[in-house]
Amino acid sequence: MTNRQDGLAQALDTEQRTVSWLYGLLDDARQRAQVTLREVYSRGGGSLTRQARVEREVLAGEQSRRLAQLNAVERGLCFGRVDDGAGRSTYIGRVGLRDQAHESVLIDWRAPAARPFYVATATDPGGLVRRRHLHLKGRLVVGIDDEVFDLEGMSEGDRGSLVGEAALLAALRRGRTGRMGDVVATIQTEQDRVIRASLQGALVVQGGPGTGKTVAALHRAAYLLYTHRATLERRGVLVVGPNAMFLRYIGQVLPALGETQVVMTTVGEMFPGVVAVAADGPAAAVVKGDSRMAEVVAGAVELRQRAPEGELVVELDGLRLRVPHTTCVRLRDRARAVRLPHNMARKLYVTELLKELAKAEARALEESLHIEDLDVDEPELTEPLDLESDLDELDLELASRRLWGEPEVRRAVDDLWPELTPRTLVSELLASPEALWSVAPPGLAWKELVRPVDAEWTVGDVPLLDEAAELLGEDDSARRVAARQAGEELAERELYAWEVLESTGVAGAGIFDRADVLAERHADDGAGLTTADRAAADRTWAYGHVIVDEAQELSPMAWRMVMRRVPAKSLTVVGDVAQTGSAAGAGSWAEVLDPFLKDRWREERLLVNYRTPVEIMRVASDVLAAYAPGQEPPESVREGEAEPRAVRMPLSGLPGLVDAELAEIGEGRLGVLVPDGRHAEVARLLPEGDLDAPVVVLTVGRAKGLEFDAVVVVDPAGILGQSPRGGQDLYVAVTRATRRLTVVHEGDLPPVLSRLAEKSTT
Repeated sequence: MTNRQDGLAQALDTEQRTVSWLYGLLDDARQRAQVTLREVYSRGGGSLTRQARVEREVLAGEQSRRLAQLNAVERGLCFGRVDDGAGRSTYIGRVGLRDQAHESVLIDWRAPAARPFYVATATDPGGLVRRRHLHLKGRLVVGIDDEVFDLEGMSEGDRGSLVGEAALLAALRRGRTGRMGDVVATIQTEQDRVIRASLQGALVVQGGPGTGKTVAALHRAAYLLYTHRATLERRGVLVVGPNAMFLRYIGQVLPALGETQVVMTTVGEMFPGVVAVAADGPAAAVVKGDSRMAEVVAGAVELRQRAPEGELVVELDGLRLRVPHTTCVRLRDRARAVRLPHNMARKLYVTELLKELAKAEARALEESLHIEDLDVDEPELTEPLDLESDLDELDLELASRRLWGEPEVRRAVDDLWPELTPRTLVSELLASPEALWSVAPPGLAWKELVRPVDAEWTVGDVPLLDEAAELLGEDDSARRVAARQAGEELAERELYAWEVLESTGVAGAGIFDRADVLAERHADDGAGLTTADRAAADRTWAYGHVIVDEAQELSPMAWRMVMRRVPAKSLTVVGDVAQTGSAAGAGSWAEVLDPFLKDRWREERLLVNYRTPVEIMRVASDVLAAYAPGQEPPESVREGEAEPRAVRMPLSGLPGLVDAELAEIGEGRLGVLVPDGRHAEVARLLPEGDLDAPVVVLTVGRAKGLEFDAVVVVDPAGILGQSPRGGQDLYVAVTRATRRLTVVHEGDLPPVLSRLAEKSTT
C-alpha cells in the first residue's frame, strides 16, 4: 500500500469505530423510548384518575416525539467532525446524543456548539485546525473528506491521514434522485447565516439559480423549531411553495432532519376545500393579483347589503307588513357601521329588521280591526287601537322569533342581507359584468375577469376567496359561547398541568415544558391531532413563522393572504426577482413587502451558484442581461462535463435525443422543459413520468425550484413569447441543469441564445 492508502485505511477504521459506537447509543435511546412508550400505554384505561391520565399523556407525548426523531435520523446519523488547536475533536450529526455518563458525544447540527463546522474558512478558521466530512452508506463509513485550516497545528499522525476532496463538490457530482436531499453536511457559510438568522421580523433570501436558497430555508425551519420550540410548538411553521410538484420534491428534507410538524401548501391550496392548479392568462392574472381587488371584493359584499327601492312589503296571512324605506336604509347603515364581517353583522340586521316587521304586523292587525263606519252609539268602539305602542321588548322578541319561522319573511330578509359563502360571492361576482363594473375602481381592467359562474377555480382566485372569507366571516355566536366555556376549562387544566409537570419532573425536558401545550394535548379527546394537523385545517390559524419559496411569483393579493397567516410578521421570503415569471409577480422585494412591512425587513443575498456549471451559466447570463439587465447572475463554482448545445430538429426526433442524453448521464434524471401551450404535444412523444422517473416533461412554471442532471429545453422562441415575462421563463429553463443542457428548436434560434448557434446542427 502507498502511504496515502495506508492513511485512508487508518482514518476509515478510526471513524468507523466511532460511528458504530454512536449508532449503538442511538439504538439504546430508541429502545428506551419504545420500552417507556409501551409501559405508558399499558397503564390502566378508564379507571385511571385524572392525574394519572395527564401523567400518561405527558410521558406518551414526549416519548412518541423522541422516538419519531430518533427513527428519522437513521440515515447519515453522524456526518462531520471538527478538530481544534487544543487537540479536541467534536462530532456533528443530525441529532444530539449522550453517552452513559451523560456527556455530550454527538452535537446536533443546530446547536451553537456545531456552528464552527459550518462557518470556518481558510481566512477565519475560528480556532479549528481541520474539518472532516464523513460519508456513510447505511452504518458503514465509505468515504472521508478533509479540509485543513492549520497544517502546522496538526499532529504528524493526523497529517498522514488527510484524505478526500471538497465534500460539497463531491455531492454536486452525484446524480439527482428526483427528490431534494438535505445538505446538513455541506451547509456553506453564507447559507449558515440564513439558517441561523433571528426569528423576529422578515428575512428576504435573494439568490439566483443554484445558490441553495430553498434548501437553506428548509434547514432554517428545522433550526427555528429546534431553537425556539417553546414559541413554535403551539403555532407551527408554514411553508408555501409554488406548486404541488415542488412540495413533493422538497418533502423529504425536513423529516430527514427530524422535523415533521410543518405544514406545506401552495397558494392554490390555502383556502380550505379548494385545490386550484390552473393558472389565469397573463392579463387576468395581473388584474386578479392587483391589490385593488380587495376593494372589488369589499364592493361586492356591499352590493349584497341592500335597501328596497321603496318600502319593504311582506305579505303574511292576509296582512301586508310595511317597513318604510328610510327605516330599511337606517338599519342597513347601522349594521354596516358596527364594522363586523358581513355574516356576523347580518345577525344585528336581522334582529332589528324583525323588530320592525313585528311592529308593522301590529300596525297591519290594528288597521284590520279598526271599525270606521260602525253604526253604534258607543264612540269608544270607533277609537283606533294602538297595538304597536303596547308591544314591550319581550313581545317584540317573541314576535320576532315567530316571524323568523315564516318563509316569506326569510325570503325578504335574505334578499336584502343574505348569508353568503366566499365561493358564492366570488363566483357570482366574476360571472356578472354589471357587478364588476359597479365596484371596480377606475383604471382596473375588470373585463378581464368575466367568466362563467361554474368556471374552474384558478390559483389567482384563491386570494379572492380568502379576502371574501375575511369580509364575510360567519355568525359564530354559539361558537363564541362554547369557546368562552372552553377557555375557562383550559385555564383550569393549565393550572393542574403545572402541578403535574412539577411532580413528574418533566418540566424543561422538551415539548411539554409548557403547561399550555400539555393542557391542549390533554383536552384533545383522543383524536391525536398535531399542531400541523390543526393548523392545516384552519384558515384562520396564526402561524409562528412562515416560509415562502419562489416568493417572487406571488401577487399583491396573494401576499395579503399570506400575511394574514402570520400576525407577528415572522417570515422567511425566498426567491429571485430575476426569475419572476408570473405577470402579477414581483418586480422588486420592496414593491411587494413594503405595503405590509414598511422597512421592517432585511435581505441576505446568496451569491454563489453551486448547481449550474460555468459553461451553462454563460448562456444563462446572456438571457439575464437581455431581459433583466438590472440583475446580477450568481457566480458558478465548478466546471461542467459538456458544453451546452443547440439542436435544430423536428419534434419527432425528440425521443432519440432524450435516449442519447439519458445514456450520457447514467443514473441521473432528465427534465424536458416546454412552453405552456406545447406540454401535451411533447408529453405524447415521451414516456409519462414524474420526478422519480428518469424523464419528466414539465412547463417552465412547474420546473421552478427543481434541478436535473440534464435538461432539454424545447422551443425557446415559444417560451419567450408565452407571456410578458417570457425572458425570465427562459432564464429559469436554462438554469435547471447540473451537468448537461440541450436546446431544441425547429425554427431560428432566438438571438439571445446566439452563444449556442455554432453548435447548432440539423
